[in-house]
Amino acid sequence: MEKFEIIEHKEDKSGDGSFILKAINFVLPEYVTIVAATNIENGIAVEIDNGKAYLDKAEIGNVVKTHRGDEVKIDRRYDIKYAGGYSRDGKTLYLDRNFPETIDVVGKQISTVESIVRHHELTEKWLSDDAYEYPYAHEVATKIERMHVESLGGDWAEYSKIVSKHLKEVAERKLQKSPKDLDLSPYIYERDQIALKEIRESMEL
Repeated sequence: MEKFEIIEHKEDKSGDGSFILKAINFVLPEYVTIVAATNIENGIAVEIDNGKAYLDKAEIGNVVKTHRGDEVKIDRRYDIKYAGGYSRDGKTLYLDRNFPETIDVVGKQISTVESIVRHHELTEKWLSDDAYEYPYAHEVATKIERMHVESLGGDWAEYSKIVSKHLKEVAERKLQKSPKDLDLSPYIYERDQIALKEIRESMEL
């Protein structure tokens, strides 16, 4: 069984007394929607096995939708202003072609494809597409990224310092080649008009 943390719970609009639960697992990562007979508060861990959800080994409901981190492709051919990004359809994740693919964090080799792209950017995209506000999606994605880094034995503070250094380098570099299907939502939310202008001017036709 895999453990998932509840990040949202609400009553099902069907009126049958069931609840809709949203939960996430940092390992792949995975993001699931559960229809449950029991209301579970945010932060509580449930277990998933063969499409069934359990709390303290008691079955509470069924998984009705699943997103998996291994169902997307990674593309490193482009310039990405915030280092990582995603396509509008969520099927492709992008890592800036000049951003290091691996960083050394106090002797631990951390793949930025996994930490920044698959764990942070993909989680953020899943939640954004599920109508969560961008700040919350970003907050949850950062937590998932941190859990992944720390599960590998990496020091989060040192990791963040190294990533910030490379992010600054990426931000200062003028874009030359941007993917035409890049989701612009984060840039629009941040009102980063300079980035938006550069992206649009450098998008492949």
